[in-house]
This record gives sequence, C-alpha cells and structure tokens, in this order.
Amino acid sequence: MPEPMSRTSRRGLLLGAAAVSTGALLAGCTSNDSQDEEPAAGGQSATDNQPGKQVTIGFAGPQADHGWLNAINDNAKRRAKKYSDVTLEITEGSNDTAAQIGQIETLINKKVDVLVVLPADGKALTQVGLKAMRAGIPVVNLDRIFNSPQAYRCWIGGDNYGMGLNAGTYIGEKLKGKSDARVVELAGLDNLELTKQRTQGFDDALKNYPNIKKVARQAADFTVESGQAKMAQLLQAQSKFDALWNHDDDQGVGALRAVEQAGRDDFLMVGGAGALSAFQAIKQDNGVLKATVLYPPTMAASAIDLARALGQGKGVGGLAEYEIPTSVTLYSAVVDKDNIERYLPTGFR
Repeated sequence: MPEPMSRTSRRGLLLGAAAVSTGALLAGCTSNDSQDEEPAAGGQSATDNQPGKQVTIGFAGPQADHGWLNAINDNAKRRAKKYSDVTLEITEGSNDTAAQIGQIETLINKKVDVLVVLPADGKALTQVGLKAMRAGIPVVNLDRIFNSPQAYRCWIGGDNYGMGLNAGTYIGEKLKGKSDARVVELAGLDNLELTKQRTQGFDDALKNYPNIKKVARQAADFTVESGQAKMAQLLQAQSKFDALWNHDDDQGVGALRAVEQAGRDDFLMVGGAGALSAFQAIKQDNGVLKATVLYPPTMAASAIDLARALGQGKGVGGLAEYEIPTSVTLYSAVVDKDNIERYLPTGFR
C-alpha cells in the first residue's frame, strides 16, 4: 500500500474523491468552442480533451502485488489511451529500489517529456527524481513522496490521516446515540507511516464522541491471510463491540471470512481503499460491511492528466494560475449504500 507525505507537510489542493475530481478539473475545463475558451490566467489556455502538442510520458511504479497497485497501473494506462496526443512509456514495475532507479534512468535517457513516478521507496528514489528534474524532465510524484521537493514538480496522492478521520467520524455518527459504545481497529503494517497516520486520524475523530471507546487494535499486513488471522484474534478477545474499522479492503476480505466463521453479525464494519469486493458487499447490504473510505487509485489517471498539462505547458481548468499546482491531495470519501452507485465503477479488483 502507498506511503505518502506526512499530514503536517501536505501543502496541497484538497480535492474531491477519485474519478470525479482532479480529472474533471484537468480534462473537462475548456469549452470546445474557441470563442468561449478562457486562458488559465490571461495567457495560456487550460488543458482540455482536444488534441494538442504530442507528449511522451514515462511511467514507473512498483510491482503490482496488491489490488490497489494493480489498479494504479490500469488507471494510468486507460487514461493515457484516452488522449491521441499522449504516448505512454511504462516500465515493468519493481519493488527493488535499484531496479526501479535503473528503469527511471532508462526513461530519462530516452528523453521522455514528463515522468510520473510512484516510487517503491520515496526516500531511496529521491536522487533519481532530482536527476530527472535537473535534466529538464518534470516529475509528477505519485503518492509515496520523495524526500526533497526539488525532486518533483507536482505531488499527487491520497490522505491517510483523512481516511482515519472520516472512518472515525462515520462510525461516531452511527454510534452517537449509544451509551458506552466499543470499537476495534484492524490496522495495516505498523512500520509504515501511512498506518500511523490512519490510526491517528481515527483516534482524533473518536475524541469527538465521548460515548465511544476504542477497546482493541490489531495490525495486519494488507493481505487476505493476515486480515483473517488478525480478525480472528480480535473476535476471540472481544466478545462484544459495536464497530470495526479495517484499514484495507484487501485484508478486509480475510477479515470478513473470520467474521463469517465466528458467526458474528453484531457490529458494523468500515473498510478502506475502495476495492470492488467491498463495494459489492456494501451494495448487497446483507453483512457487517456497511461502508469503506476511499484511497482512490484513480490518482494515477489524474497524474497522467497533470503530466499531459505539464508537457503541453498548460494550466488546470477551474484555477486562475498559469501552472498546475505543486501538490494535490485527494479527499477520502466515505462510500456506503447511499452513494455506492456513484463509486461502483471505480472499484478495483
């Protein structure tokens, strides 16, 4: 799973979730009728869907060994195909930092116009980001942030603290009329900063609901197997609780198996990320899973939009500035039965 910048260093433009936000600003921003076209800031027009200058975008990400990461690659490829003026040079993907550095250096040597990089390790790949920028190739840093802002032109990614905050607020509102409510948390890998941010957001949200107490927490590792094992432990240790927040929908598949095996249906569950399996369960509404909080992989599509705008020297529709923003933080929307139809097409496998 992704590991972006710390909450305190997010300088970004806070946008709505996933498919309807950044893409709408970037792609749907200028009328096709030239007499109505408005410059982004009185000079250059904003990017739109009409063919423009040809742009070659190099895309480098980690190995797609998780549903979310696979969706990142798919979103980038689909978005690039949408534009006749974009050529996408995509690497195979690797979790080995040396291998990914080599792949990015190959793209630099090919003199691509713009780079989109989701680093396997932001710190370890900072130098190659700097190398690209110094070579005159602007970098769109996707989600896991480089150590230096000089290593990228624009960062776009999710809001881990916001995930926890919105999950806690959703649960808090559902339980606010219940005395002595008890909640548990199934976290991700504890050695990742993103997990700490999600837990912090969740805990901060629960502070607004004095009737609620978090009584247990287990850390899994974003896999189905770990989700099942750790959820079984939570269920055995806690004979009664009212709500569960699970950080990741992939490990949530295992968690739901454990719940079913235990025969428990006496609590509500909120997931995280936006997997199609979670969306389908929410739509069916015949189990404990009632909502999930997005960490939208559509950010990769928006990264392609931003890279195209950079390559064409254009700004973002809906904003007055000549240039694209330095930072774009995506909103972690809560998806439940009330809005599931809107988000269902964005679910990843």
